[in-house]
Amino acid sequence: MNSQILQDLVKMQMPYGKYKGQLICDLPEYYLIWYQNKGFPEGKLGMLLATMYEIKVNGLEYLLKPLKQH
Repeated sequence: MNSQILQDLVKMQMPYGKYKGQLICDLPEYYLIWYQNKGFPEGKLGMLLATMYEIKVNGLEYLLKPLKQH
């Protein structure tokens, strides 16, 4: 996995909707599941949301902890 993607997950904020302004890595799992069922948006945001979905459903959030501390 590209380390820049992981960096973006802990730095990029959700640009719209109920969780506007919240970091992608801090979005609740149920919201990511909703997107999984609805369809992720196009482009970088969709790729980041899909990646975060996979990280959360597979219990891999520990990969992001060291990055969040910077």
